[in-house]
Amino acid sequence: MAYNLKPETTIKNYSDTWEGYESIFKQLRKNSTDNTEQRIVIECYPGVDLDEIEDALRKECHDYLLIRSDDYAYDAETVTEMIQKTLTEDRVFGVMSHAELTEFFPSYEREKLQKKIANTKQPVIVYGTGASLLVEEPTTLVYADLTRWEIQLRFRKGMPNWRGANEEEDALRKFKRGYFFEWRMADRLKQKLYNDIDFLLDTNKKNEPKMVSGKDYRQALSEVVSQPFRLVPYFDASVWGGQWMKEQFNLDPSAENYGWAFDGVPEENSLLLRFGATVIEIPAINAVHQFPDELLGKKVRARFGKEFPIRFDYLDTVGGGNLSLQVHPMVEYIQEKFGMHYTQNESYYILDANERSTIYLGVKEGISKNELFADLKKAATGDFRFPDEKYINCFPVKKHDHYSIPSGTIHCGGPETVVLEISQTPYIFTFKLWDWERVGLDGIPRPVHLKHGEKNVQIDYDTNWVKENLINQIEVIEETDNRIIEKTGLNELELIETRRYWFSDMVEVKTKESVNMLNLVEGEKITVESLTGAFEPFNVNYGETFIVPEQLKEYKLVNQGDPTKKVAVIQAFIRGL
Repeated sequence: MAYNLKPETTIKNYSDTWEGYESIFKQLRKNSTDNTEQRIVIECYPGVDLDEIEDALRKECHDYLLIRSDDYAYDAETVTEMIQKTLTEDRVFGVMSHAELTEFFPSYEREKLQKKIANTKQPVIVYGTGASLLVEEPTTLVYADLTRWEIQLRFRKGMPNWRGANEEEDALRKFKRGYFFEWRMADRLKQKLYNDIDFLLDTNKKNEPKMVSGKDYRQALSEVVSQPFRLVPYFDASVWGGQWMKEQFNLDPSAENYGWAFDGVPEENSLLLRFGATVIEIPAINAVHQFPDELLGKKVRARFGKEFPIRFDYLDTVGGGNLSLQVHPMVEYIQEKFGMHYTQNESYYILDANERSTIYLGVKEGISKNELFADLKKAATGDFRFPDEKYINCFPVKKHDHYSIPSGTIHCGGPETVVLEISQTPYIFTFKLWDWERVGLDGIPRPVHLKHGEKNVQIDYDTNWVKENLINQIEVIEETDNRIIEKTGLNELELIETRRYWFSDMVEVKTKESVNMLNLVEGEKITVESLTGAFEPFNVNYGETFIVPEQLKEYKLVNQGDPTKKVAVIQAFIRGL
């Protein structure tokens, strides 16, 4: 298969790029030489390696007064105390923070720094998280960015959180602090600085920095949302499997497994922007924040704000085991407890299956919620195997089935199955109820969340209701010799609508006033083409997720494989607009 692990968007209009610290700092010097007082600010996303930047500065800019902004923030103990209500005592879940970065820099420290700058005759470089808050009128403003996946990998290797002093803490707690606190706060500041930055610095690869001008960076994002594009997928091991993605997506064959993958989650995935010979990697969420109307559509933005409300990801249990038995929160619960304004309704699209493939979905008829959770709590002690066959429905699945999973539905993917998960995007709000007596890859028992789960499981989502409402609710919209267009039946409680297009030649598609996320679920290759020549043909291979911005309005999908066989594309968009 020709699955592209490093999809790029080629940027047509730009002036120049710089690679390596020597070239980068030479340009920053040049950019500030017309000013009598050089005040270079390098604002850094939490997780950027400040030691690496400082080492480069000492080598390339030894004549400058170098100031690390983090030294002027509250200490780790104070910051942690200030955000305790956000962090909570839970290992996984916190509460969405509304903090601003300025809150963590005391006024007396800022005054001290400003006096230090005023009294020096040297040119000055201030670098670090919050650096832009400490210098009122920088001569040059650089934004050093970093992707979420790289941050998570650094957490696993021992990197602490910003002002965290928590190197030894487990990665789940570090991720929680990043997700609920750091990234919210840093993204607010990043958006405020967007129009003012002179340069964007890519710091994802150790000692391989790359830089582009702010003007070219802003132009690049506008080009991204004017055409179909893909995000950079990432793949990770899990306790449940699997082996299918290794072969299909050309992954490392020596890896033990790849149980899951994100191939369509802008908050987690990144974008690769090609400026000639230089490729800059940025968080994909940057495009959402800066061009929400063009990308999401005005009606989707009016409902969700600057958040991308659809995600596609893979769950692979081929050669592995079951996913955890789980439930997602009802909307009022996620609002009250976690500060999110919508919840994770989802669906499982079965991309591949065999005779052993199953899904656990809903409870059996006549089940007592008290008895169900009494046994789940007993199993959580480790001395009792939860009798899933007593309480939970288990259905066989086949390729191209589609199962709707509204919040409150107990569910779990079974063995020997490849799932394309299509869902709304609050990201981490999964309450595990039972994990089949397993521990995590770190050797620590995986957390279960029975108190949360008990408040959200809908006991009336039982066998009959599931069969009538959640399994393969297919509605044919159009059928000819060359094409079939179907609604694949997401439940009426869910905001996402999915349509499947089977075609041997081509089919025209409308965005439905919403951003579209799609995946080629059958066939070798298609192209996405403009009806008006507004963008160049865009290639998509089997299994690849791609995004069509709402502003394109309509487009066509063209089969580039065997013309005697129908290909299939699944489309997701926000309905009821």
